[in-house]
Amino acid sequence: MERRDISGLPDEPIAAAARFYAAIAPTLSGAGDLALVFPAADHTHSAWRLAAIQSLARARVPGRVNGLSGGCPATVDAALAYLSNAPGLTGQYLVLDDSGAGAVLPPAP
Repeated sequence: MERRDISGLPDEPIAAAARFYAAIAPTLSGAGDLALVFPAADHTHSAWRLAAIQSLARARVPGRVNGLSGGCPATVDAALAYLSNAPGLTGQYLVLDDSGAGAVLPPAP
């Protein structure tokens, strides 16, 4: 799976999407599996990133395209290893969290 680190996008979501589509998306043509690794961002970037990844995934069939956001290098590497071994997974945007969700239920008394 080819890894492409995405950087240098503006903080504002509409400006970031515009720059991605104008400057980065045209360089992503080709075949094969692709993982886009975005820097961490708040929820306002989720919709445009997911739409971009899904559009690229449709365009690269039979190759796969998935996106990752955030996470330390070890977390990103683990997610990339997972994606490499999940041949049916495409068009997904995974937000990584180094700290984990924590306990779902409080400990029993």
